[in-house]
Amino acid sequence: MNISFFQELLQSITERGRQLLESREPAPGNAQALAQACHKLISSHGEASGVALAQQVLCAYRDCPQEQQKAFFDTLLKDFAPPHDALAQACQRYLDEPSSANTTALFEASEPPRQELFRRLNQAPGGTAELIAMRRLLLQELKANPELAAVDHDLQHLLASWFNRGFLVLRRIDWSTPASILEKIIKYEAVHAIKDWDDLRSRLQPADRRCFAFFHPALADEPLIFVEVALTRAMPGAIAEILEGKPADASAEEPDTAVFYSISNCQDGLRGISFGNFLIKQVVEELAREIPGLRQFVTLSPVPGFRRWLDSLGDDPQLGAPAAELLKALKPDAAPPLRTEQPMLALAAEYFLHARNGAGLPLDPVARFHLGNGARLERLNWRGDLSASGLRQAAGLMVNYRYELRQIEKNHEAYANQGAVTASPEVRKLATLSAKTKR
Repeated sequence: MNISFFQELLQSITERGRQLLESREPAPGNAQALAQACHKLISSHGEASGVALAQQVLCAYRDCPQEQQKAFFDTLLKDFAPPHDALAQACQRYLDEPSSANTTALFEASEPPRQELFRRLNQAPGGTAELIAMRRLLLQELKANPELAAVDHDLQHLLASWFNRGFLVLRRIDWSTPASILEKIIKYEAVHAIKDWDDLRSRLQPADRRCFAFFHPALADEPLIFVEVALTRAMPGAIAEILEGKPADASAEEPDTAVFYSISNCQDGLRGISFGNFLIKQVVEELAREIPGLRQFVTLSPVPGFRRWLDSLGDDPQLGAPAAELLKALKPDAAPPLRTEQPMLALAAEYFLHARNGAGLPLDPVARFHLGNGARLERLNWRGDLSASGLRQAAGLMVNYRYELRQIEKNHEAYANQGAVTASPEVRKLATLSAKTKR
């Protein structure tokens, strides 16, 4: 009720401001006109006219052709950067006298005017959603114009503040959730595609299924991230056990395992702003309260870069006969042959424990996420996902990460400070076989 009241109040202010603006000038229609309107916005003092002008700028930006929107990014980079002379003077004053006052003055001089512009645009009704959409296009444009990273940095900085954990609301998604939100769950599912409404129902309605999502007050009906959970009696090793298995009925034995089998980010414009770590930890707490009999919390996770890494081993001069035979036996659209189980698991252990990217972190992005959250690499599952995407990305491999509540912080610290991969004895034993596989 309070949110509705303030939304109506903001809309009323906007309407009054729009009436003030209507008789003055037409809405901007290109990047140059948008820039002029933005300069006027950050120099305005009237609340009503400022909110209305912010909405006018956002509407005009949305209506511009995409080429003009991209040109607007260049304008934000060049015309809304910190004034060079003022920043240089503030730097010199601080070097001459590093006082609190000069520190504050340096901070204010170094903040780009586009940050204040973004703040004011955010005051317009629907402004947050418009800025997220703006950043989505900006991220796409970064590949062609890396200099725009400065604009993205400022926008991401503000969005990270507006979407910090204190503003997020956890909601359970079930079959009674409004259809408009359920449609978005189908649309945004990024790990295991939801084929139709019947498929969605099988993931939400049974007693042994759960789904939770984070929402933000500024995007009331737009999930930010969601996780799908299966409640089982043991740790599964294949996704078919969950997606195609028969749901447990009410008389089934109480589950002892919560399996996080799909985590999907929904808003491309919020890329780089982490919600998953908060989501998993809060869902663990929710489930532990609801079902005291739960003894373990695990994932059944994809390995998106494993097949590409396997293929790269073909150039390794130390590649031994078992590994070479494995690579020859793997087909992009067929389940791995039975004889490949041991050499594949051995190489998979090496991939997780020793393969590193340019920053010295584990090569696998899903591993970085879960290890960074304090999970342990628990088990490697050969033939875990025999779908087309599972074979293409990981030759069918899936893994279980385990969240052990008493060890989460310790594991997180080891990973954050030493880059250590916490793994079960079973996985470490497989890694010792990798050297033999490569001889």
